[in-house]
Amino acid sequence: MQIHVIDAGHFKLDGGAMFGVVPKTIWNKQMPADENNLCSWAMRCLLIDTGKQLILVDSGMGDKQDARWQGFYFRHGEGDLINSIKKAGYSPNEITDVLSTHLHFDHCGGSVKWNTSKDRLELVFPNANYWTHSEHWATATKPNPREKATFLKENIMPMQETGALQFTDKIVNPFGENIDLLYADGHTEKMIMPKIKVGEKTYLFIADTIPSHAHIPVPYVMGYDVRPLQTMSEKEALLKQAVEGNWTIIFDHDPSHEAATIQLTEKGYRVGDFEKV
Repeated sequence: MQIHVIDAGHFKLDGGAMFGVVPKTIWNKQMPADENNLCSWAMRCLLIDTGKQLILVDSGMGDKQDARWQGFYFRHGEGDLINSIKKAGYSPNEITDVLSTHLHFDHCGGSVKWNTSKDRLELVFPNANYWTHSEHWATATKPNPREKATFLKENIMPMQETGALQFTDKIVNPFGENIDLLYADGHTEKMIMPKIKVGEKTYLFIADTIPSHAHIPVPYVMGYDVRPLQTMSEKEALLKQAVEGNWTIIFDHDPSHEAATIQLTEKGYRVGDFEKV
């Protein structure tokens, strides 16, 4: 079992939206905003080589939307999904499974692209099954008003139309005994968080439950969450398990730090040690 961090680039989102009710005077010390109140965020993905399957977890936002749409999010940095996969020593055609933690555009957009004629959408990973939870799929294809702008049909429907779509809740242990799938409903319905056992170490790709190390304190939840109080409850339970099990938490959006262990202090849960995966 091997895991590789995959860099799908950086983008910008409003700092206030990313920290909800937490005042800027607090979060700006850790995640400095620019003159437009925007902060830089990573689109960090994972590649898991089990020896039998090659699993890509998330795929960034891709580049199929027009320049006006792309301009809302200020793509920057040298990160690139396909180049990062190749740098890890693999070909996109080798990927057997694409697991989207959820189908918001910045987590699944890189899984689908235009063909060379730009008249048809096709899968970036043609030999892969594309995985989500059936209840999340229902939410994504018939979105509520709060999430409608982030569930984009062009990112989602080709998974079904090509016959590649699979549901994690319909098959027992789809990725083997060393990968458990945990679920959360605070950020969005049935977001998937893979817990991965590599030798003696346990990693949790915690997705948007804790997008960066600055979001570790339990009340620090995003304004994007559909159920912020539930996010707090889910986060606290996961942090407790992380401390007790000495898990390493992998952050999907932290611009500087890939991962960290967690410790419980008199002020609550905080970073133990930063780690590279």
